[in-house]
Amino acid sequence: MSSVQPGHLYIVATPIGNLRDITLRARDTLAEVDLIACEDTRHSGVLLAHLEIRKPLVSLHQHNEAMRTAQFLRELSGGKSIAYISDAGMPGVSDPGQRLVAACRQAGLPVEVLPGPSAVLTALIGSGFPADAFYFGGFLPVKSGQRERVLAAALDADETSVFFESPHRLESTLALLARIAPDRLICVARELTKKFEEYRRGTSVEVAAHYRAHPAKGEICLLIAGVALPKWAIQAAGAEPASEGETPD
Repeated sequence: MSSVQPGHLYIVATPIGNLRDITLRARDTLAEVDLIACEDTRHSGVLLAHLEIRKPLVSLHQHNEAMRTAQFLRELSGGKSIAYISDAGMPGVSDPGQRLVAACRQAGLPVEVLPGPSAVLTALIGSGFPADAFYFGGFLPVKSGQRERVLAAALDADETSVFFESPHRLESTLALLARIAPDRLICVARELTKKFEEYRRGTSVEVAAHYRAHPAKGEICLLIAGVALPKWAIQAAGAEPASEGETPD
């Protein structure tokens, strides 16, 4: 029996790297909807081919979201079921999809969100930095002045800050952090769930030096430890070894 309902929009999280991370519910939903809206039809076609799913694909990205939203509202109102997927991870998180969801809510059309992979949460947990409270800032600004202001605010924050960064700008971003906060603990999480996954932790000076010598490739999350870093996190970073017999807080 199908779990997909007529006139419903399904927001479906997809793998951030390893295609086996698709959930059973996501796979079933993509196989049962009338059509699949996606950020890039060529990119999503690879995933659907892996899943052996053949469905009509319609693009919805930042340049056509207004037009497509109006089109999909009409189709949903007519009883079609639609799934929306972005290139990777959860749609709407630094990806298109928010406008479509908001329009459906305003029109009273049902929206279901299928949880799944998230680069933000994967990087946060894998970094070993505190995750009980954190700030996600999306992609760092391209302009150097704006980027410095955003990073300065993150360095003043109590909680862990998480950003997306381009491999082409990573070296300059790390150099900036090394200059303004040389001793701050940071982590670069790269190519998550893929063959060459990497977590590079250390002070900003140490991490900057590594990527000067080894330019980064792939998808990157940059994590900055907060000011109020607990003792166990400092000890885990090797900055303050625990005394013999001492148990971290």
